[in-house]
Amino acid sequence: MTTLDALEPALVWQLFAGLSSFPRPSKHEARVRDWIIALAHERGFTTAVDPAGNLRVDVPASPGFEDAQLLVIQGHLDMVTEANPDSTHDFFNDPITLIVDREPGGRQIVRADATTLGADNGIGVSLALAAALDPQTIHGPFELLLTVDEEMGLTGANALSPDFFSARRMINLDSEDDGALYIGCAGGMDTSWRFDLPTSPLDPDLALARVVVGGLRGGHSGGDIHENRGNALKALTRVLRAAPSLRIVSIDGGSKRNAIPRHANALVAAPPAAIAALTQAASRVRDAVAAESYEPDADVHLVTEDLNADAALSIDDTARLLAALCAAPSGVTVMHPRVEGLVQTSNNLSTATTTSAAADRLSIEIGLLSRSSTTSLLYALTDQLLALGQLSGAAVEQYGEYPGWNPDPDSPLLATCVQVHQALFDKPPRILAIHAGLECGVIGDRVGGLEAISFGPDIRGAHSPSERVYVDSVQRCWTYLRAVLDTLARAPR
Repeated sequence: MTTLDALEPALVWQLFAGLSSFPRPSKHEARVRDWIIALAHERGFTTAVDPAGNLRVDVPASPGFEDAQLLVIQGHLDMVTEANPDSTHDFFNDPITLIVDREPGGRQIVRADATTLGADNGIGVSLALAAALDPQTIHGPFELLLTVDEEMGLTGANALSPDFFSARRMINLDSEDDGALYIGCAGGMDTSWRFDLPTSPLDPDLALARVVVGGLRGGHSGGDIHENRGNALKALTRVLRAAPSLRIVSIDGGSKRNAIPRHANALVAAPPAAIAALTQAASRVRDAVAAESYEPDADVHLVTEDLNADAALSIDDTARLLAALCAAPSGVTVMHPRVEGLVQTSNNLSTATTTSAAADRLSIEIGLLSRSSTTSLLYALTDQLLALGQLSGAAVEQYGEYPGWNPDPDSPLLATCVQVHQALFDKPPRILAIHAGLECGVIGDRVGGLEAISFGPDIRGAHSPSERVYVDSVQRCWTYLRAVLDTLARAPR
């Protein structure tokens, strides 16, 4: 972790290095939470943990500012755990390997070695902790609220009790654009299609092949969905549907509900002529994806050696499954009619997982994540997915709905944050809504009467191993956060 020693602000990067030493996949945040509790107790701060595992740290005011209005600063403890296929990283035991680097343009970044970095939301948590621990930062009393399991459906925020924290003004530090203040976000819902299908033995004259898709950029299914990045499951489906008389042995791809899938593969059985058609289709689809989605490293190929299988789905069941995957929307479905550049509604075909349901059956589960800033359009899209799954013969489950965050342009907290930004940087911030899910909407829905704002430093490639955070942006965000806290502490009640 000594690679971060020379970076400023030193306290923020020290805390980020500390966070990065603790594995923190969703639902496995206990170790990093205990570390933060120990830091808090060293300073004499009181803490509380609710039944869901969410953590509250009560941070007393700087001397002389005890009468300032109470504030809550919020982030989440978990991170998306994605790694390159050749990585041996164990997200349940290994610390994240942090690397200080520079982009071709010269801008300094921190990234990880072949894995997600966890700057989402580790850098926000580090900024909040630094504000609590730095004696030079002026602030009123605040509650540091660190939720769990955000990346798996915001379930920690959904479990919050209205009385777990007291403040009704909140700064969320989970945004990823320097110079922007976020005042709204999309809501979302998960859909699962489960196909429980019979298998039958393979004829000896059939050939086996594994179709492999890789090398795609992936990324955040909310923050990056507007870039039309390649979806490995959609590309795989295009290849498979190009060959007749195909029988699927297994199909797998993607790894996280909220990440655009970068890799996918299918083991199939087919007559030799169909394998030749797959080979041609793989080359064609690779070139198409590279051109359509600007994926220069797209890789689509067949493996035909060292494969074994005794049974597969029927030709008809294979065709029906592939038709469902082909018909599943993935990407932007509607742009917002009144907010330029804002995605209103999208769907991500996220994951495919094959397991053996029994000796002569396969269970294939398809995961999809829908988002919309308009609740009626979210319901229309998820109803479409329900109907499509039912028509395809799948058992459909829909779950994990979370509300959007309705923008309040007249918020006094927003007005203060705008004024501070103008005074500090001699320019106004951009006022934005985001298509990704932020916990502000969920927390506001749980506790009622919440006034919130969200900001953070530049993070790119979140939810993929290309994730990186920009050092200069972290410095500006730290300066800005301290100025906002100082201004709020001095404001008359």
